Order: sequence, then C-alpha cells, then structure tokens
Amino acid sequence: MMTEQTIQEGKTMAIVAYITFVGAIIAIIMNLEKKNPFTAFHIRQMLGLIIMLIFSNLVEKYVNSWLGTVFWVITFVSWLFGIYHAINSEAKPIPVLGEKFQEWFKNIN
Repeated sequence: MMTEQTIQEGKTMAIVAYITFVGAIIAIIMNLEKKNPFTAFHIRQMLGLIIMLIFSNLVEKYVNSWLGTVFWVITFVSWLFGIYHAINSEAKPIPVLGEKFQEWFKNIN
C-alpha cells in the first residue's frame, strides 16, 4: 500500500504521464531517480493506453473504420479514467486491461 506522502510526491509526474506520449517519456525519465510507485503505476497505465491507441489506429486503417473508431473511443474513455484517478490521488487500474498493463510493464518502476 502506498502512503499519502508517496502519492503526493508522485502525483504531478503521474498526471504528466497522461499528457501525450511525450509526457509519458518525461515521467519515465523523471521517475528513474526517485522511483515513486504512484508515478510508476500511472506510467504503466499510460503505456498500455498508447498500445491501445496504436491498436485502434491499425484496426481503423486495415480492418474497419467503424470498429477502429469504437476502439479509439474506448481508449479515450480509458485515458479519461486514468487521468481522473491520477488527479484524485488514486491508483485504480483501467477497467479490463489495467491489471494486464501493470503486469506487462512491471519493469517500469
């Protein structure tokens, strides 16, 4: 369990992680030294969202534009979920895939 102090120290970088791909890179670099678990949690969530976005773009381009749009909307709503919980100092995984993102990117700490 994360302490309130750990969450508050990592909150800004957790939010930055959700601000585009560049924000995720900045958060990763900034968190290399401090290794804040709250920031790392949200970085892993955002990396998963980036994969979801790439997947939705590929589906839209090569499979079906309507299906790709549906995946994009799901990704966008998931992004809103993630940034909302970062702002509210909560480490809640994105529904359905959030736990998988934590597992897949466990080396990001």
